[in-house]
Amino acid sequence: QVQLVESGGGLVQAGGSLRLSCAASGRTFSRYAMGWFRQAPGKEREFVAAISWSGSSTNYADSVKGRFTISRDTAKNTVYLQMNSLKPEDTAVYYCTATASAYGGTKSQYDYWGQGTQVTVSS
Repeated sequence: QVQLVESGGGLVQAGGSLRLSCAASGRTFSRYAMGWFRQAPGKEREFVAAISWSGSSTNYADSVKGRFTISRDTAKNTVYLQMNSLKPEDTAVYYCTATASAYGGTKSQYDYWGQGTQVTVSS
């Protein structure tokens, strides 16, 4: 079992930055690929970014490429999502997720989910 706790969400103006953190506990963190998804009101949960268990590979949704960066610190059992140049359309609840399999952009590929952290971008 893996427990995931997100933090770092909040209210920011358009063009600003936030860094989300996801602290993992339970089984060996380094064996899990990690991802971030988000869900806006009335919309489906969508893929944002993912990082391999080693940290050597990353993948991003087209909507965030060049603005968001996913990273992980194995010593701290934490994965981060640095979000720059934020837009109002980035407003959503952001979820951290983990998988013992290869990472990808589909919800069904992930085994564990956090409770989410709200990000609100004002125009």
